[in-house]
Amino acid sequence: MFSHLMIGTNDLDRAKAFYDSLLGTLGVPAGFVDRHRVFWRTPGGVFSVTRPIDGEPATVANGSTIGFAAKSEAEVQAWHAAGLAAGATSCEDPPGVREGTAGKLYLAYLRDPDGHKLCAMYRLPKA
Repeated sequence: MFSHLMIGTNDLDRAKAFYDSLLGTLGVPAGFVDRHRVFWRTPGGVFSVTRPIDGEPATVANGSTIGFAAKSEAEVQAWHAAGLAAGATSCEDPPGVREGTAGKLYLAYLRDPDGHKLCAMYRLPKA
C-alpha cells in the first residue's frame, strides 16, 4: 500500500546514526544521504528522514506510531536495545507479548531522539 515513509529531523547526522543502528538490527542496510534527507531502502519500501524543506523546525506527529516488522522476538529485543543504546527512550509497556483482535504480537516501543514514536513488531505464530 505504501511506497515510502518520511519523517522530519532537526539533526540529520544524529538521525542517520540512530536509524543505521536501529534498522541494522532488522537487516536493513545503512542509509544513504541525498542532500537534506537519508533513505533506507528495502524490498518492502523506503524509510526516510529529512530536514524540513520549508526551513522550519521538524515537529513530532501527536498520535502517530511508525511500525517496523521484525522476524522474531529476539530481533524485537535487539531493535529495542540498539535504540536505547543509540539515544532513544523507552515508552509504552516493556517489550513483550500483547494480545488483541490481531492475535498475539511481540512488541517494543521507543521514542527516537527527535521524539517520534516507533514500534518493532513480530507477529507470533498461531498455536
